[in-house]
Amino acid sequence: MHSRKTVIGLAALGASALALASCSSGSADAETADAGGELTVWIVGTDTPDTAREYLVDTFESENEGWTLRLEEKTWADVSETYVAALQSNDTPDVVEVGNTQAIGFIDQGLFADLGDIRGDLGELNQGLEEAGTYDGSFYAAPYYAGGRVVFYSPEIVDGEDLPATLDEYVEQGIGYRTDGVSGIYAPGRDWYNMLPYVWANGGEIAVQDGDAWDAQLSSPESVAGLEMLQSVYEQASNAPADGVETDAHVPFCAGETAFLSAPAWMQWSILAPADGENPGCPDTYGADLGAFALPGMTEGETAPIFAGGSNLGVAALSPNQDQAKAVVEIMLSAGYQDLLAEGGLTPALLESADALPDTPVAQAQATALANSKGVPTSPNWAEVESSLVIQDALVRIAQGEDVQEVATALDAEIESILNG
Repeated sequence: MHSRKTVIGLAALGASALALASCSSGSADAETADAGGELTVWIVGTDTPDTAREYLVDTFESENEGWTLRLEEKTWADVSETYVAALQSNDTPDVVEVGNTQAIGFIDQGLFADLGDIRGDLGELNQGLEEAGTYDGSFYAAPYYAGGRVVFYSPEIVDGEDLPATLDEYVEQGIGYRTDGVSGIYAPGRDWYNMLPYVWANGGEIAVQDGDAWDAQLSSPESVAGLEMLQSVYEQASNAPADGVETDAHVPFCAGETAFLSAPAWMQWSILAPADGENPGCPDTYGADLGAFALPGMTEGETAPIFAGGSNLGVAALSPNQDQAKAVVEIMLSAGYQDLLAEGGLTPALLESADALPDTPVAQAQATALANSKGVPTSPNWAEVESSLVIQDALVRIAQGEDVQEVATALDAEIESILNG
């Protein structure tokens, strides 16, 4: 859901944030726990449903006599300088929601408290989001809710009774569905999030940490096998521009020009938007009886690993209310709360709460897909890799037919230069 979020300005904090964080003392908990107080939680946007917000406040206040909970709604634009300034101040919020790819930047600067002491009480969580909140083997940012890509299709074009069971079959069927006017698989060259399942399903990685250094892995035999599979999609299954982006992918879908569309689950709302709206969808044509499934893996019965977008929860290192703040996180990861997120259409971070998702093809496909998900390298420099566009540029070269091994080798050198810089 928030797969493109990046942290702005975190790198400039330097040692000052770490010094401030080190001043945080747990003694305030002992002094104020009996007297009570007010706890502040920042959530982002309108995704969190009102039912969950009410549950959180009521549950926390009933379990913590003398304490009140204040929820403040922020925007994603705030999750940069506004967050950084607040988390360094004496008036810090106690618990904050951040995008999963943003978490590492806050953690690296010492702005989040270690949550390892409560990890055992949080149940089985989405693996990709847990990785996003883990740094140097310690758990700092708890998964909140997840978002991921599913494969959309219209029964007007695709035979829903003969869906692919493996990734090889997916590519094969995509090639078969392609015509001059229809992409069997819509795959613009700059859509790097849809590159990842091909690499991961074949056993490859973006980069792995070796001691203090990062070793980029996109030129490994496993990763190259995945990239070559993707190149066959570019060349034989897709009519999308080799230098195109994935935004507005619902437009060719609603024009009947796409058989398989791998896109974030929220794309359904663009597809199902009114046909006469400002941003028209196609609810009565190709959006009617909209189908969706999790991208299959290399072996029948398995799904391909996908990128886990979504949000994580951090406890401010400077919060004087560490015990109460961690209690809030525990409530937000409880089945009672996570079930409410699921009922509101969000894929819950707590895996057992997936049973509460709406019984729709898109919701169920997303939950299935996210059960096998991964994250990007947990380096504070990762945001720079994304913003440099080196991955996107390399994929354009692959889509244009260049040698995969050569492109991947050069890309690894660029990624390592940034991650180890």
